[in-house]
Amino acid sequence: LRVGDLFDKETFAEKLKEVMEYHNFQLVNYYKAEAVDYQKVLDDTMAVADILTSMVVDVSDLLDQARQRGDFVMFEGAQGTLLDIDHGTYPYVTSSNTTAGGVATGSGLGPRYVDYVLGILKAYSTRVGAGPFPTELFDETGEFLCKQGNEFGATTGRRRRTGWLDTVAVRRAVQLNSLSGFCLTKLDVLDGLKEVKLCVA
Repeated sequence: LRVGDLFDKETFAEKLKEVMEYHNFQLVNYYKAEAVDYQKVLDDTMAVADILTSMVVDVSDLLDQARQRGDFVMFEGAQGTLLDIDHGTYPYVTSSNTTAGGVATGSGLGPRYVDYVLGILKAYSTRVGAGPFPTELFDETGEFLCKQGNEFGATTGRRRRTGWLDTVAVRRAVQLNSLSGFCLTKLDVLDGLKEVKLCVA
C-alpha cells in the first residue's frame, strides 16, 4: 500500500483488505494474537484520506524545480554506510540504501546534481544489534564510551555496542559514498581516556 493509493478509495479498500487478510492470518495462526479489525482501520484511514492526499506530490518534479531555480537542497541519511542493503555487512543490514547513492534513488534527483557529500562519523565506532564489529570493546572502556556518548537507541533505548574508530570501515565508506569531506563528532567523549586507539588495517 502507498499513500497515493488513497486517490482511488475503492481500490485502496480492496488492497487494504488483501494485505490485512495476509497479516491477520499470521497474527492469529503464528503469534496467537488477536486479528486487527479491517473495518476500523479502513474507517480511520478514510477519515484522514483527504488530508493525506492533499500532501502527495511528485517529489522528483518538486526537486527538479528547486534545482532549476538555483535553490539549495540538503539530504540527510539516517544510518551508516555498512548498514546498506547492497554494500553493507549483509545480512546484518537495513532494508534500504544508506549510501549517498540512495539520495538519488530515493528522491528522484539525478545523481549528477548531488555536488557535495559530507560524511558524518563519530570519533569512535558504534553498532546497534548483531553483526561484525572488529574493534568492539567488551571492557570498562567500552562501557565508558557508551555512558559518556549516551549510546542508546533513540527509539528502542537499546544499548549500542562501542569500540575504537575503525579507519578500514571509514575508507570503505569514503569509497562507496565519494565523500567530499568529513564532520567528526563526539570527539569530546574521548576526554578522560588516558589512551585512545584506532584500527588502521
